Amino acid sequence: MLPRSYSVGPIPISPNVVLAPMEGVTDLTFRRLIRQIGGVGLTVTEFIASEGLRRGSAKIEEMAKFDPDEHPVAIQIYGRDPYSMSEAARIIEDSGADICDINMGCPSKKVCAHSGGSALMKDEALARQIVSAVRAAIRIPLTVKMRSGFDAEHRNAEHIAWMCQEEGAQAVTIHWRTRTDLYGGTRAVDQIAAAKSKLSIPVIGNGDIVDAESARRMFADTGCDGVMIGRGAIKNPWVCLQISQDLRGEPQTVVDAAEKKRVLLAYIDSVRSTFRTEQGALGRVKKVANHFTHGVPHGSDLRYAMLHSDTLDQAVEEVHVFFERLAARERGERPWLTSPAAEAPSSP
Repeated sequence: MLPRSYSVGPIPISPNVVLAPMEGVTDLTFRRLIRQIGGVGLTVTEFIASEGLRRGSAKIEEMAKFDPDEHPVAIQIYGRDPYSMSEAARIIEDSGADICDINMGCPSKKVCAHSGGSALMKDEALARQIVSAVRAAIRIPLTVKMRSGFDAEHRNAEHIAWMCQEEGAQAVTIHWRTRTDLYGGTRAVDQIAAAKSKLSIPVIGNGDIVDAESARRMFADTGCDGVMIGRGAIKNPWVCLQISQDLRGEPQTVVDAAEKKRVLLAYIDSVRSTFRTEQGALGRVKKVANHFTHGVPHGSDLRYAMLHSDTLDQAVEEVHVFFERLAARERGERPWLTSPAAEAPSSP
């Protein structure tokens, strides 16, 4: 039987399905959307610069906000200075967050250039200092997210994960990709499996988990305690719920066009009320919609229309028009007629 929960120190994570930290995506609005749909046992903020948090940057502090009922929640920090990381961790604890998570997995050139993110996997001494300093600074549970290694020649997640455990981390998440894989590469989960067989703390598997089948495969191939869902949750916000239902042996929720329309419009409204500027809100909506429309029948039409919208109102109108056409097609009233937008070059 597959596991359905695990604990990070005294904090139960049930169901054992975690929403991954994603830059420019997992802000309060998106995390709220996933929680409202259900099926997620832990949410994690997008990564936050420790130095900015330590210095009291208003923008960084805004990124670390969470809802009063958003528990358990982890705030993820990154950086290369043990002191800044430990001070940021103290602020996280004081905010009422349940877990502090250290980022050793970000592949960003900007972050890695300053020895943060996945670059820490090349510098075990510094990584150890950071984990030790953060652990000493806080009482709440500490976790670490990492990749399988920096590159194909240095796949050392098992070793780094062991070090993190020895320094007081209470769970680790391992993405099967290396830093140089970025978002490609060939699936290789051996480092996740090796860490699970060696560590006594929970090990969470991450990477290309997009549905119940791929979640089951991660559990079966690695023995991991939980799964973390990243881009799959943007394309399908119901994926956490569907995976959790499958783990309980329940039928998975089937999402029709009407429900997709409802959720997308609700998300746009939420973003509109959160962002200070129209352009900022529109940019975020376009970023999420670019993923969300994959897997939707004729989604390229909606994707093109939304990406070329000049205002939020225009984007909302495009959603209404698209789903009305899709509903008519599903009722058999008329075949899908390719729109002029769909004949234009598709977005990446």
